[in-house]
Amino acid sequence: MMPQLNRIKGIHPGAILKRELKKRKIKAITLANDIKEHPQTINAITKERRKINPKLSYKLGNYFKINHEYFMLVQATYDVHAYKESERKITNPLIGKFRSSIFWDTRMELIDFEKNKRSVIQRILERGNQTEIKTMIKIYSLPVIKNEIKNIKHSFIPKFEENIQKYIIQKA
Repeated sequence: MMPQLNRIKGIHPGAILKRELKKRKIKAITLANDIKEHPQTINAITKERRKINPKLSYKLGNYFKINHEYFMLVQATYDVHAYKESERKITNPLIGKFRSSIFWDTRMELIDFEKNKRSVIQRILERGNQTEIKTMIKIYSLPVIKNEIKNIKHSFIPKFEENIQKYIIQKA
């Protein structure tokens, strides 16, 4: 049985198809032959390199005995999610303003600068240079930064306390 749409929003339909094939112990080539589709098409979809089209959604609906629209709806929710993510990347003020070495363990475009502001502030105060710290102050504002600093339990990097004194406390 296929997962309910509301539980898989934003997931590529190829991931759902791949999971379902594995669960049912069906090879992609078998599916392709059964629905008269090119094996390369099914392979590209299960590797999330290709989209589901209406014709294929219809064929998969028949094959799995589900609504013909199921995979198109999964594709639509995935497309909306991907668009939303691309918009978020464009509006993320962190991109291009900070060295990637500050956020070495994650991709800058994936950081939600509002949701993760405490971590972002801590990282920049620990590892940022003067320009990056001043940019952070412009992005978040001193009152917001001071409030977030109160909630940072501890930093093992001495530069953190130095930068708080130099850029945050002195500015007050």
